[in-house]
Amino acid sequence: MKRDGHIHTPFCPHGTKDSLEQYIEKAIECGFSEITFTEHAPLPTNFEDPTPDKDSGMDPKLLRSYIETLNELKSTYSSKIKINIGLEIDYIIGYETETRAFLDIVGPLLDDSILSVHFLKWNDDYCCIDFSKEVFLDFARKVGSVESVYNLYYDTVKKSIEANLGRFKPRRIGHPTLIHKFQLAHGESIDDTTQIKSILDLMKEKRHELDLNSAGLSKVDCQEPYPPKPMIEYAKTIELPMVFGSDAHRVEDLHQHYEIVIPK
Repeated sequence: MKRDGHIHTPFCPHGTKDSLEQYIEKAIECGFSEITFTEHAPLPTNFEDPTPDKDSGMDPKLLRSYIETLNELKSTYSSKIKINIGLEIDYIIGYETETRAFLDIVGPLLDDSILSVHFLKWNDDYCCIDFSKEVFLDFARKVGSVESVYNLYYDTVKKSIEANLGRFKPRRIGHPTLIHKFQLAHGESIDDTTQIKSILDLMKEKRHELDLNSAGLSKVDCQEPYPPKPMIEYAKTIELPMVFGSDAHRVEDLHQHYEIVIPK
């Protein structure tokens, strides 16, 4: 069974306007039997998005339309493909209460979801760590070193796994090595194998799933999936449940690198 569990939509403010039908038709054409749309959830209303265009999360006013539209498409295509309604939820240190309250409301309306770390807290400021290599490198200077940023990222991912976000907390942890996105830009050799294994072990312990995310292979400064292939093999050895995710923000990228990440 071919499944893609991490797909964005025209409801994404930093994505494309490719239609939901285009994504679905391509998935069917490519032989996928199940997909999950996981649009970036609205950020907490009291959180200041650090990105220039304040477009990291869906407009809260569009959330109802997003769910209603997908419900209609689930019905329309039910004989051809299983469509799951999902969201990619941001774990943000200091906003656990708001996130849990949001999940208590929207959780019953979802079939699937992902919990991801995009924002790192340093002192009283937040950084969108995957926004650009310039932002990453500037943040590394503030924190003290690239290695310190890696450590901060993995510590935040661990907190996300351990966080009490209520009964509707997402089971799948999104791209747990996203911090590698600009590894070829900073050019430092950092051995984070032990940290990644520790995170995968914790995911197993807490009964989470791994978002086997292929998007990094298309990132010029990454050139590997999240997590990298040796860590995918390690995840297999501990029998950690994994779900392939292309993290597509446009139809062209749907199912990208599936045959590399999930070889026959």
